[in-house]
Amino acid sequence: MSVTVRVPAKVNVQLAVGAARPDGFHDLANVFLAVGLYDEITVTPADELRVTCDGPDADQVPLDRTNLAARAAEALAGRYGRSPGVHIHIAKDIPVAGGMAGGSADGAGALVACDALWQTGASRDELLDICAELGSDVPFSLVGGAALGIGRGEQLTPLEVGGTFHWVFAMAGRGLSTPAVFREFDRLGEGTDLPEPVASQELLAALAKGDPDALAAAVSNDLQPAALSLFPELAGTLAAGRAAGALTALVSGSGPTTAFLVRDPESAAAVAQALLASGTCRTVRTASGPAPGAMVAAAG
Repeated sequence: MSVTVRVPAKVNVQLAVGAARPDGFHDLANVFLAVGLYDEITVTPADELRVTCDGPDADQVPLDRTNLAARAAEALAGRYGRSPGVHIHIAKDIPVAGGMAGGSADGAGALVACDALWQTGASRDELLDICAELGSDVPFSLVGGAALGIGRGEQLTPLEVGGTFHWVFAMAGRGLSTPAVFREFDRLGEGTDLPEPVASQELLAALAKGDPDALAAAVSNDLQPAALSLFPELAGTLAAGRAAGALTALVSGSGPTTAFLVRDPESAAAVAQALLASGTCRTVRTASGPAPGAMVAAAG
């Protein structure tokens, strides 16, 4: 028997970051929107835990026990007193090290897949608890749709979305380390008092109305200056997308993927073509959101 789970990427339409906490994390107000770029995680019984991966940039995905998919299988197996013997195969389509929660998606996908394969009967709350142990973005990968994440991003409140939002994503020629971006954020903000991160009411209202113009006016990412400091070339990509007619442009999460909100699929195609022609990015993808969270796609 095998189980395949499909799990989406995310874009942060707001990422408000507070000062570093004593535990090294930062308090966040993180408004997630799941978008229709997916990894597929297939689990099959095996004598021991192993991970394989194919797809774009698969060579950059760790295949050892540091992979969040492997850690998810071990965490669930540990709770139910069973062996984590399973072959996890990741069919990769979410950008690797791109600020779109690809690793977190794989963790959530493997958790849902192993739960179905082993028939543990774990509750939704229990799965979310394991997700929170695995990483700040993993719970949202399980939930999907749109949500506000507080704490370090793992405490989720679902959000109403009144329509479909269309995006273009430009992938950079190299990755960015999330911890490195947060360290740069701390360096840039040294000596300043950072306000408590809170969700923008204008942004939440724009999501609820399904209004792309209002959303474009409200998006923000406090990590963007740090990402641009470490990867200055991203400024050219952002400028190229704006010049091509995007409603707004921002770095997705910790980067280096850049995200461009557009009005409709036709605009997405035009902006994508212009970005490719600009030579400021490696490749582009179009997607819309909200998209559902981790779901079983096949079992048998």
